[in-house]
Amino acid sequence: MNIYVGNIAWGVSDDELEALFAQYGEVNSARIITDRESGRSKGFGFVEMATADSANAAIEALNGNDFGGRDLRVNQAKERT
Repeated sequence: MNIYVGNIAWGVSDDELEALFAQYGEVNSARIITDRESGRSKGFGFVEMATADSANAAIEALNGNDFGGRDLRVNQAKERT
């Protein structure tokens, strides 16, 4: 299941994001979206988890919690149209 993670602190790395979600189950990928020109974080990213159960547990536990000094917004990612 693909998860949207918003309001990520600028200094958080892909590896830190993956480690945060790995507490709830197997993480297939974790990626913070960056600006093409500057390479700076845009403050959001996506985490793909192996199972829906682990993804739902992570969403429930992490949404609204402080990580890196900011309260994360965590929910199921919507498919692009």
